[in-house]
Amino acid sequence: MPFQSPFVALRQVIGAPGDVDLKVAKLYNMLPADETGTCEGRTPAANAAVRTVFVIGPDKKIKLQLSYPMTTGRNFDEVLRVLDSLQLTAKHQVATPANWKQGDDVIITGVVSNEEADKTFPGYKTVKPYLRTTTQPK
Repeated sequence: MPFQSPFVALRQVIGAPGDVDLKVAKLYNMLPADETGTCEGRTPAANAAVRTVFVIGPDKKIKLQLSYPMTTGRNFDEVLRVLDSLQLTAKHQVATPANWKQGDDVIITGVVSNEEADKTFPGYKTVKPYLRTTTQPK
């Protein structure tokens, strides 16, 4: 599924796609650094540590890590929700609340003064002195 995104999602099953020598898996500590061999011939049991979804930002830092047991499938709706949130919060001074979905209200971060919020987020709501919400910026 192609994204136009600065974020890269690596879905791990048996190593990263194209990571035949396991360099990426070792770099992000999905496998021990001293693990030998390549992805060829590895069993699912040998790759249990790689059952993790990583979202890596444009700054090459891990923004999200979701680990799943071998018996549980991944929730791709959640992965896409997180990517949407990361893109939104990287562009605007907002945070997304629990269970947020595209189009829902967002939280104005604490670094934004009320004066700045008046200009940037006109019509925002003050729920508590430390909690201000607004419609999702475009």
